[in-house]
Amino acid sequence: MAETGPEKEQETKPFNPRLFYIELRMTVILVVTVSVFGILGQMHPIGLGAPADPLSTPEHIKPEWYFLGLYQVLKFIPKTAGALLPILGLLPVVLWPFIDRKPDISRHARWMRLGLAAALIIVAIAFTVWGALS
Repeated sequence: MAETGPEKEQETKPFNPRLFYIELRMTVILVVTVSVFGILGQMHPIGLGAPADPLSTPEHIKPEWYFLGLYQVLKFIPKTAGALLPILGLLPVVLWPFIDRKPDISRHARWMRLGLAAALIIVAIAFTVWGALS
C-alpha cells in the first residue's frame, strides 16, 4: 500500500499491567463501598417491625384468589391434613381414567358423576368466596 502522509507514531501501552491495575483499583473501590454500606447498615439497621414468626399468620394476610378456598379449609382442619387434602383430592381425578376402563352406557351413572362434579365445583367456589369475605 502506498502511504499518503508521513507515518504517525502512535503511543502504545502494554495491555497486561495496565489492565491489572485498572481492575485492582475498581475492586478496591467496590470492596470499600460495600464495606462502608455494610458497616452503616450494622450501625443503623432499618427494620419493618417485629421479626417474622412462621407459626402465627397475621389476620390481615390473605393469599391470591386461587388459593383462598384452600386457605379457608386450613382454618378448620389441622395443618398437615390441610397440606395433604388437596393432593389426595386430585389423586382420584388423575387416576380415574386408568381405573375405570369400561364404556359408559348408564344414564344414571352419568348424571351422578355430573351432579358430583357440580357439587364439588360449587363447594370450591363457596370456599373461595368465603375466604375472600372472611
